[in-house]
Formats: sequence, C-alpha cells, structure tokens
Amino acid sequence: MRVTLLHHTQLPVKGYGGTERVVVALARGLAELGHRVTLIAPTGTAVSGADVVPLPARAIRDAAFDPTPFVPAGTDILHAFFPLASRPALPWVWTLEGTTRTGVVRPANTIYVSRDHAARHGSASFVYNGLDPADLHYRDSKDDYDLFLGRLHQSKGYHWAIEGARAAGRRLIVAGGWRPTLSRQVRFVGEVHGERKAELLAGARLLWMPALWDEPFGLTLIEALWSGTPVLATRRGALPEVLGPEVAEFGDTVEQLVARLPAMAGKDPAACRARAERYFSHLRMAGEYLRCYRAYLDRGLLPEGAATDG
Repeated sequence: MRVTLLHHTQLPVKGYGGTERVVVALARGLAELGHRVTLIAPTGTAVSGADVVPLPARAIRDAAFDPTPFVPAGTDILHAFFPLASRPALPWVWTLEGTTRTGVVRPANTIYVSRDHAARHGSASFVYNGLDPADLHYRDSKDDYDLFLGRLHQSKGYHWAIEGARAAGRRLIVAGGWRPTLSRQVRFVGEVHGERKAELLAGARLLWMPALWDEPFGLTLIEALWSGTPVLATRRGALPEVLGPEVAEFGDTVEQLVARLPAMAGKDPAACRARAERYFSHLRMAGEYLRCYRAYLDRGLLPEGAATDG
C-alpha cells in the first residue's frame, strides 16, 4: 500500500512526546513491512523509511488546512493524528490519542488506542500503540530505585507515587517536566528522553503508574515492559488491559498500592519483555493499522480491535 501520514509537530520530537513517537514508530513499521510511506509534517521533519512533504507548522495547524493538495498521487489512504476540519478528497482515517468530553460524537473513521478507550467513545475500533524496541534497553537485573516517568500533573498521580514510596521507605526517581517539593529519599531528575530515559527505565525495579484519570493507553507502560520493568498501577482506563497480571499489580488507593509492593518483587523481567513483543511492537501496530486501512477501503468500515488476552 501507499500510505500518507499527517502530523502537525516536527518529527522526531525533541524531549517529551507521546503521539509524536507513535507516528515515527508507525512510519518505520509500515516501511519495514514493505509499504510506501509519505509523511506530511512541519519543516525540519526527517524520519527514516518515509518520504517527507515539509510544510510550515502554522499552515498545518490552521483550522482551514486541507491536506488534499499535498498528498502524493497514488496514495491509498491518508492517516491523520489530529482532527481535520476540512474533509480530504480521498479515503482517510485518524487516530485519537487523547480523550473527548462527554457527549462529543466522533466520526466513524476514528481509531482509538485501546478497547477501553474505544468503548468509552461508543466504538470497538482500536489499535494499540507500539514502539520500536531499538529505542529502548532491556535489563533483567535492576537497580535499587523505583521510577515515576511522565508529566507532573495531578491526573498522572505523581504525588501518589511520592507518598507511597515515602510510606514504604523506598528510593524513588521522579522524571518529569517541573520540580515539586521532594525529600532526600525522592530524587527529581527533570524531563528525560533518549538514552537517559532508556537507562532509567531499564534500571528501575518498577514503574509507578498511579493514574487518577482514565488513561486512553499510557505509552510509558509499554516503555517499561520493553525495558523488562514491571508496573504498579491503578485500574483507571486502559491500564489493566495494557498490562495484565503477570507484569503488574494494581490498587485503588495509595495504601493498596503500597500493600502490593512485596508482590512486585516476583514479577519476571522476561515476562514484561515478552508481553511487549507480543502486543506492542511497531511492527504489530503497523500490521493492525494495515488491517484497518484495508477494511475501510473495502467496506468504508473500521474493524474491531485485536485485543490482548490479559
């Protein structure tokens, strides 16, 4: 197939980026599976395996932007990663990585990122996010620290991770975008990416993911799994679906999470890696999107997502 991907941020992203990293992984995956990939994105974008159509970022972000004139001839389908106000003059789908206010109805060509995410929007069509394992490190021997990685926002539950680590007397590294008030036991390292991020994930004995909102997916979850690092999480949104009991423990309060810490010591790094390989590679993601593209081109309908067994 010939697929054109559309995103409004320069790629690859510098620093934090969730959707941006998924788009790069998808472009790589489609190319590795033998498909022709074009990427319409802001000037300065360079992604291996993809032909780039560079445009000014302000033009792509304009509410009236119509990508049709920039899509190469022969494209089978356009895949956007943000909502389009102007309907392109060719078959197209788009992926919603975030969430939607109650009552907002999304169009039938919307693809979600987990079964839970889709169901909360009245759909059954989803594709799990995937990553290229070449960007991460696997370690089966862990260092003496827990890790919280993500935006330091109340909804992400970073304060639960800090409270829980203090209560259990555990060393915690917090990697995020701004510095909260911490203690000697809790070390803040700021926003991390690239090699530093990969090293922290691989060395952590566990990742805290005490989300206090309904996570559509949670990209840090699969970063941890690729790294052989189990996850201590709440049951919000897609977290139980993405993780599964062999690689995670769950609680609904700080006290419940702390109580599950002894069980975390029995989680096998190899099981974490195996789950990532089975469900969350860039090649698996690309294959599932190809299934969506073909179904939409053949019938104008998106298929149901391929769920995990966990």
